[in-house]
Amino acid sequence: MNLGRVSAAALMLSGLAGVLTPEKVASALDLTPSSGRGIAETRAGLGGTYAALGAWALLSRRPAAHTAVGVMWLGAATARLSALVVDDPEPDTTYWAYLAAELGFGAAAIIAGMRRTS
Repeated sequence: MNLGRVSAAALMLSGLAGVLTPEKVASALDLTPSSGRGIAETRAGLGGTYAALGAWALLSRRPAAHTAVGVMWLGAATARLSALVVDDPEPDTTYWAYLAAELGFGAAAIIAGMRRTS
């Protein structure tokens, strides 16, 4: 399995976790959805969108699919880095692990998209 497919699969599986276990995903991200609406938004925003984009990249032969996955991962990493200044969170081990995954999966997917076009 190439790195682009690994990145897409990770995104899809992350999304499926959000769809199937939104409470666990929210808790892992230190979010506290306190209502059915909050859980539904976690399921949709962190679940359905990630699962759909990852699945599209896995099933599609289009380089744009992998590029989109990479841009999504790198966008998350950029926002996470910016949050260090803007939000002043207390980053723990998982915060840094998520950043490393976002950067790694993002780069892998972008490279996979570039390789498919050449």
